[in-house]
Amino acid sequence: MISSNDFRPGVSIVLDGSVWRVVEFLHVKPGKGSAFVRTKLKNVQSGSVVEKTFRAGETVPQANLEKSTMQHTYKEGDEYVFMDMETYEEGRLSASQIGDRVKYLKEGMEANVVRWGDQVLEVELPNSVVLEIVQTDPGVKGDTATGGSKPATLETGAMVMVPLFISQGERIRIDTRDDKYLGRE
Repeated sequence: MISSNDFRPGVSIVLDGSVWRVVEFLHVKPGKGSAFVRTKLKNVQSGSVVEKTFRAGETVPQANLEKSTMQHTYKEGDEYVFMDMETYEEGRLSASQIGDRVKYLKEGMEANVVRWGDQVLEVELPNSVVLEIVQTDPGVKGDTATGGSKPATLETGAMVMVPLFISQGERIRIDTRDDKYLGRE
């Protein structure tokens, strides 16, 4: 159990049978009446965000999340096979369990798999990955870094916007959190 006075961004709690992560909190002490904690909570499974108010000192169950480092070994059908780096056991995850970051998942890449009991909540990829461009329009002499951007398809099938001077076959660094081009590798 955790007290509402101990809420901080990133703390995970259990409400109504699902895991919620505290995004924002504000401890309010009005001039009249008792203190309360106003929070913004994000559902880890669905991604929905709600605002909820707790009485100061109210206790709620804290979610015991398990984080393990796993390596993506290969894809079989619609499932992605991961190997636990400590026990060397294999586990299979679907694209829906991994989420929208599946477009950056490459064989041999390590990821953190967050579980709540037996249920996989999320797969955390590194903040940036280096991938090769397999298709993009050719660069033209005179294209500059500030001149604009064009779409490029990466080796994993992801589509990102890159500067005009980038050409096919180059390896680039991409931010997996917001799909932004970070630079050449």
